[in-house]
Amino acid sequence: MLSVVCPIYNEEKYIRGCIESIVAQDYPKDCLEVLFVDGMSVDATRGIVVEYSKRFSFIRLLDNPKKIVPSAMNIGIQAAKGEIIIRLDAHAYYCDNYFSVLVKRLEELNADNVGCVCKTDVLFKTPKTLAICEVLGNRFGVGNSTFRTGVDNIMEVDTVPFGCWRSDVFKKYGLYDERLVRNQDIELNKRIIRDGGRICIVPDTYCIYYARERFRTFTKNNYENGKWNVLTVFYTKKLDSLSIRHFIPLLFVLSLVLPVLASVLWGPLLLLGLISLSIYGVALGSISLFLAYKKKLNFFYLLVSFIILHLSYGWGALVGICRLPFIK
Repeated sequence: MLSVVCPIYNEEKYIRGCIESIVAQDYPKDCLEVLFVDGMSVDATRGIVVEYSKRFSFIRLLDNPKKIVPSAMNIGIQAAKGEIIIRLDAHAYYCDNYFSVLVKRLEELNADNVGCVCKTDVLFKTPKTLAICEVLGNRFGVGNSTFRTGVDNIMEVDTVPFGCWRSDVFKKYGLYDERLVRNQDIELNKRIIRDGGRICIVPDTYCIYYARERFRTFTKNNYENGKWNVLTVFYTKKLDSLSIRHFIPLLFVLSLVLPVLASVLWGPLLLLGLISLSIYGVALGSISLFLAYKKKLNFFYLLVSFIILHLSYGWGALVGICRLPFIK
């Protein structure tokens, strides 16, 4: 028996595509339940799920009054009947062998969690959205995040998108930390590794995550990600709850901000900030020019997308640090 848990909230734009990819799975439907845990959506999301639940008996709708992902996952895990649990995201599409491959590999590898590559795409393809999509799959944008940049072989990693676990994993390592509005998957995976567990990524299947398509929402999302990196470490009291790559944008922003502040005391220190900005500008321009030429993308939108990703992420982390003294 496989239980699939999918937290949702106001997903009317994406939920049909997500459900259709679930229905198309080659996994036997008589051994499947799909739990959509809704944070009390105010758009058409709930109605769409109910519509599908009337057609497919394995689909159920659960309520999540707390409205955050970790509580949705815990509600789903505790309601699940399956020996194996998979987490999904409504902002995504899943290859038709997604369930069967992850379940098979979980057994073969005797791992505690198994995932696959998460490709980035956009629903509406324009020069701007294609640039955002490229940046979120590029090493200069996301660092050494293996599940975004791709793999050719089975690898042990520090985290995977979403996840596939035996249900007893949550008895051994604990449920999702409901203090964490974001980073709850990463923190859980770090907890598993810290206690001797294994997490593997496999190349046999994939999912497609649909990115934000406007610079405003793209900025807000990455700002919140950066802020919650700091808050995750604060709440868990574990520096290794995240990876080094999560703090690179913060270091970049600090390399710009600190010299400016310090130059008030000694003017020449401003030069350090200019050097950091110059190195970044050269690297950014070169990579954007290469991608624009090789992949026929818009150079300007690539530049802007990289800058937004790095600065909003780093600034969010800096704001998170500034908030720490005021958190009870």
